[in-house]
Amino acid sequence: MGIEGGKSSDSRPQPAATAQPASSVDPMRFVNPELRDALTQFNNAVPAGALDHLTVDMLPMARAGAERHAQPPLPEPAPEERLIPTIAGSPDVRIYLIGLKPGPTRPAILYMHGGGFILGSAKGSLINAQRLALRHNCLVVSVDYRLAPETPFPGSLEDNYAALKWLYHHAHELGVDRTRIAVMGESSGGGHAAMLAIAARDRGEIPIKQQILVYPMLDDRTGTRPDQPPWKGQFVWTAGINRLSWSSLLGVPAGSVSVPEGAVPAREGNLKGLPATFIAVGSIDLFADEDVEYAKRLMDQGIATELYVAPGAFHGFDGMAPNAEIAVHFTAAIDHAIERAFAGAE
Repeated sequence: MGIEGGKSSDSRPQPAATAQPASSVDPMRFVNPELRDALTQFNNAVPAGALDHLTVDMLPMARAGAERHAQPPLPEPAPEERLIPTIAGSPDVRIYLIGLKPGPTRPAILYMHGGGFILGSAKGSLINAQRLALRHNCLVVSVDYRLAPETPFPGSLEDNYAALKWLYHHAHELGVDRTRIAVMGESSGGGHAAMLAIAARDRGEIPIKQQILVYPMLDDRTGTRPDQPPWKGQFVWTAGINRLSWSSLLGVPAGSVSVPEGAVPAREGNLKGLPATFIAVGSIDLFADEDVEYAKRLMDQGIATELYVAPGAFHGFDGMAPNAEIAVHFTAAIDHAIERAFAGAE
């Protein structure tokens, strides 16, 4: 499985070897006590560091496994599948409309699934979109963007932009208030949402009301530095798989001096004019520092920004232990941010 564009399998980006800091500190000490049982169960099913051994050649098997273990969708609201055109020369992109119904004009969320740019699918994440549609009485459009490395940047960005443009131009027939469109995603989906917000600002065609970024993947340089504290990024999503994921998307090794323009939100020099932003992350997530730094940079540009950091929480903890008090508060913070955005509050 080589990257498109004529590269041979020998030239595929692979994660660079990076020394991890040696430490006798048990990182489990830093995990919120409410989350330790769920994390232990996860570690028993997926041994620590297993994802670090993932290679491009193993992706088909990993994707099939992820689909098998995805939560089944809810009976309602039933998703409606459509194919929409994207840029010339590219295949149509599949989207799912969740919560489509007649009645008063409502807001909409353009939702991008997670999976590190290399895993996951809109179909496998339908339950997340359904829950959003139910909680916020809105239309959710979930994008089945193309995955890396088969489709490197900017393929997925163009898929997501095509979906945003389609949603905006079909707002009347969909019953959507085009002044209340938010972009949202978790993990790499949050990275995609941030990329899309930058692209939408630069192209000047479609206004975005809010970007909702849940432990977003924003900086390819994370995981390429040897100074990471030994308790950050040790669970679930680690530095090794992060390097593979970014390298696959970028077509060059993660942390390279030069990367494709517009691919890495944290490398964007100008954050002026971006929409109001909500960012949520756990304090021991691999992405904690990059997310906090991005929030600070947005605030420095006068962007209305809310940052929520869950203490002792690792990547994806809210899905692993949804009934834990810390996860309930985390989800409530996300919901309140969406409610405020759709109510028009600044």
